Amino acid sequence: MKEIKIDTTIADLLNNYKGMKDILIGINPKFKKLNNPILRRTLAKLATVKQAAIIGGMKPEDLLNQLRVAVGQEPISLDLEDETSTDEIPAWAEQKAVIELNANELLDADKNPLAEVSKALKKLKSAETLALISDFKPEPLIEEFEKQGLQTATMQEGEDRFITKILKI
Repeated sequence: MKEIKIDTTIADLLNNYKGMKDILIGINPKFKKLNNPILRRTLAKLATVKQAAIIGGMKPEDLLNQLRVAVGQEPISLDLEDETSTDEIPAWAEQKAVIELNANELLDADKNPLAEVSKALKKLKSAETLALISDFKPEPLIEEFEKQGLQTATMQEGEDRFITKILKI
């Protein structure tokens, strides 16, 4: 079996380790979203162990080592920078979003949030924003949009409400 690393994707875990979905859900109930086949086919291919930890509100090293132990691998120590964000919200993120999407509702409707947000972004004019509401920080999506050169800002409102604003440049 392949060694589980911080950058191993969730799809790789699900494909290479029997019972991994249940292991993940046992580690963190927020991972129950893996029961959604759309999420498994789409976001699980993007999400790494590190990103899944952020989605689950965990330290990446904790999730990594719980997974490693669950499959019989030795825990390891990582030298990860503490990425606890204390960044101020940029001024553009304070403006009202032109389009608002709810990631959980999209998943419940068997829609791919990444594809739906990408489609909606095409309707925006330069300097307009889209808001993606979810009950988790959508780290894989954020990284994907930043790779495309878009600016993002995520605000947490309560334990289970995140608003991720995406600025069309």
